Amino acid sequence: MSSVNPVYYKQNRLKQLRAFCFAAQTGSVSKAAERLFLSQPSVSLQIQALERELGIALFERRGPNIKLTPEGEALYELALPLVQGMDTLPEAFAAQRGKLESGELNIAAGESTILYILPQPMKQFADTYPGIRLKLHNVTGRDGLAMLRADEVDFAVGSMPEEVPDDITYHPIFVYSTVLITPKEHPLAHKKDIGLKDISPYGLILPPRHLATWRMVDLMFRQHDASYTVSLEAGGWEVIKKYVELGLGVSIVTDICLTGTEALARISLDRYFPKRSYGLVLRRGKYLSPQAKRFIDMMAPQFFAQDKNNKQTNARPVRKSASR
Repeated sequence: MSSVNPVYYKQNRLKQLRAFCFAAQTGSVSKAAERLFLSQPSVSLQIQALERELGIALFERRGPNIKLTPEGEALYELALPLVQGMDTLPEAFAAQRGKLESGELNIAAGESTILYILPQPMKQFADTYPGIRLKLHNVTGRDGLAMLRADEVDFAVGSMPEEVPDDITYHPIFVYSTVLITPKEHPLAHKKDIGLKDISPYGLILPPRHLATWRMVDLMFRQHDASYTVSLEAGGWEVIKKYVELGLGVSIVTDICLTGTEALARISLDRYFPKRSYGLVLRRGKYLSPQAKRFIDMMAPQFFAQDKNNKQTNARPVRKSASR
C-alpha cells in the first residue's frame, strides 16, 4: 500500500479548508471560486473531498445557495483562524520582528464614529505604518455586522444595542452623554434644570426616523408622558448642528459630536437618557491580523491587557470621553 507524502497531504488539506472557508463566507461556491481565482468545479471538488474524509456534510445545498450545517459551523470556527493565520503569516512574522510593512486593514464604522472617534488613531496608524493599506467602510450598524460575518472587514467600531447577537462580541471603549443643543440665545439655553415637557413646545431636528436616535427620543418622551414635534429631519450630526445654530429648531444628540467650538448651548439630559457607548465590534472567534491588533492598541491601549485579565466575559471597562 503506497504511502501519501505528508507535505502534499498538508498542502492539500490547507487548500480544502481555504475553499471551504471562502464558500462559507460568501454562501456560494462560485463566489468562493472567484475570490480564490479557481474554477468552480475545482472548489467543489476540494469541499467534497473534505466532506468525504471527515464523513460529514458541511453544507446544505439549495440550488446555487449553500448554508452551513451544524457540523459545518463547528468546523468553520476551527478552520477559519488557521486559514487566516496561514494567509497572513508574512505580516505576522514581520510584526514579531518589530516590522509591519505590508498588508491591508479594513474597518467598518458609521459616520459618527468616522468623524469623531477614528481620525486620531487613523492618522497615528497611517504615520506609523505607511505600507499598510487602510480601507474605511462607511456603513450602517446592520451592514457592518453583515460585513463582519462575511469576513469582509477586520472589525467594526461603533455602538451596539443591549442585545448583542450570539456570534458577535462587543467591547465598549468610549462612553458619551445625551444632551439638548439649542442656539445660544434660545429660551432654554440658560435653564439649569430642563424636563422633557420643557422641550415639547419647540420643534426638534432629528436624524432619519429609522435610526436609533429617533427611536430613543420617541421612547423617552412617551415614557415621561411628554409630547414632541419634529420640525426637520436631517442626516448627520454636522448638518443637525448647523441648522440648530441657524435657529431652525433644537436637537437631542450624543455629545460625541460636540467639539466645544460650535455656537450652541448644551444642556445635559442624563436624567432621562442612558449613556451611549462606542467600542470594538468583532465576529466571535475572529482571527485578528497583526495590523488589526496594532490599530486596536492605538485606539484603546488597555484593550488587550483587559482581554488577558478577563477572558470569561464580553464586557470591558469603558473609558469616558474627554471633557469638552
